[in-house]
Amino acid sequence: MRKIVLTAFILIIFCLIPFETLLASDNNQASNNKPCPCALYNRELSETTPQMEGEDVVELQYRLKQLGFYHGSCNGIYDKNTANAVRSFQKSRKQPVTGIVDQSTWAALGEGFERPANALPEKPQPEKPQGNVNILVDLEKLTLTVREGERPFKEYPIAAGKPSTPSPIGEWKIIEKDYDWGGAFGARWMGLNVPWGNYGIHGTNRPWSIGNPVSAGCIRMFNEDVVEVFEWVNVGTRVKIHAPLIWLAGSCGRTLKKGLCGQDVVYVQLLLKEAGFNPYYCDGWYGSLTEFAVRSYQLHTGLPVTGEVDEKTRLHLEEMAGLFEQDTPPVSAERSRLSHISLHQ
Repeated sequence: MRKIVLTAFILIIFCLIPFETLLASDNNQASNNKPCPCALYNRELSETTPQMEGEDVVELQYRLKQLGFYHGSCNGIYDKNTANAVRSFQKSRKQPVTGIVDQSTWAALGEGFERPANALPEKPQPEKPQGNVNILVDLEKLTLTVREGERPFKEYPIAAGKPSTPSPIGEWKIIEKDYDWGGAFGARWMGLNVPWGNYGIHGTNRPWSIGNPVSAGCIRMFNEDVVEVFEWVNVGTRVKIHAPLIWLAGSCGRTLKKGLCGQDVVYVQLLLKEAGFNPYYCDGWYGSLTEFAVRSYQLHTGLPVTGEVDEKTRLHLEEMAGLFEQDTPPVSAERSRLSHISLHQ
């Protein structure tokens, strides 16, 4: 009886709150003006003191090794051996032999790379998707699927975030579209409303990276693919980035409460949804709807009704979701992703 009364009371309180207020966190998510993490990959590489280092150097070394110009380790350091390999490549392509990797050299490195065939079987279909067009990104399969409602329309291979800079799992929407950023961003850009960073879906000047978890968190596509998808979606189109729930285990090390945002909030929202307490969108914002879902869960499971997710509530959610087998320690997001093949290997 007490649970019924408390549930009714909570429902009455939340019914008094305008629905627009409940969704304020979602509506207020906009471009945060932080640079896209892929901007770090959009630079000229050359011999410097101290030596240049980074994931863009790793991708360069990997491609040069594929082409037979580099025989060292892909250590991410632009050293003399890497510069000499670049010069040899430039000479073979009749480019100015500078040892500097500018946009023309990046473009030449991508020449001749064959795009894999479409993963979905070809069959007669309309020229473009109809109805409720949305996007599903599968980080485990490294695919992006344009859907009509729940029905797949067309599937594309992608590159996604590496373990140290993972792609944002959750339910997002496109908040901006732009043309021809060039360089590491490729032919098109579609920005997402991720509250803790500037992430998007874009093309690339490194087509050999497609099919690997190697980006700074954005979703990379072949330029011809991103151009096609760009024309089918609008600002407001929903984008779900999915991965096994276990990938996020270990991401929540703080008490979560209203007003916070982050990947750990998405993790809790997904756990709530798994337990049957739907917090609306798993959008990384701990807003009124998420607080309501937490209070309802705590009420129906006998936990203290605080509306906050402390360690006790989180562990209870994980147990209810069947996330871990008995006597099996949690697997951190970092460790679980490291089990996947990386471009760096």
